[in-house]
Amino acid sequence: MPSQTALAKPTGFTWADYRTWRADERWELIDGAAYAMAPAPSIRHQTVVGNLFARIAEQLRGRPCRPFVAPTDVKLSEQDVVQPDILVVCNADIVTETHIDGAPDLIVEVLSPGTAARDLRQKKALYERAGVREYLLIDPLEHYALRFLLGADGFDKGTVIAPDEPLTFATLDGLAIPLWEILDLPAPEPAAPAPEG
Repeated sequence: MPSQTALAKPTGFTWADYRTWRADERWELIDGAAYAMAPAPSIRHQTVVGNLFARIAEQLRGRPCRPFVAPTDVKLSEQDVVQPDILVVCNADIVTETHIDGAPDLIVEVLSPGTAARDLRQKKALYERAGVREYLLIDPLEHYALRFLLGADGFDKGTVIAPDEPLTFATLDGLAIPLWEILDLPAPEPAAPAPEG
């Protein structure tokens, strides 16, 4: 497979095509179009991914939901294969020896300048269509998170989470992790007591 940013073919690439490509090149399929995942993410991006994955894994130990970190193949359809930064699966039936075969309960993408638009447009639409219950995007440079929850009419309008607030995961029984810790920021100053009288 030649190394280009995006490739397409008239009938669209499929899971069968994807499985034949070189293992040392990372690609994703969205609606049958192939998107290269190079270059490697920044150190800042990987630090945020590592911090969050470690905290989720620690808090889910001994529980039925399992966290995974990229690169883990997630097959959402024959023409949709992604490698989210972090995902959590609570249905063991979709975990195979080689990949996740279906929609995870939670997907987290840490934004990079080269892929942020795709994460916010094509991937958000794909995750909504596939039935991902919670989609979280973290901006490691602007220091905020954006969470979408799936309802009867698709994803909600999204909730912005500031760096001094906790990330509370609705799909993981309200598991909460301080966003500032994930971003390696100082803890927020305690609120001053209200003046008396």
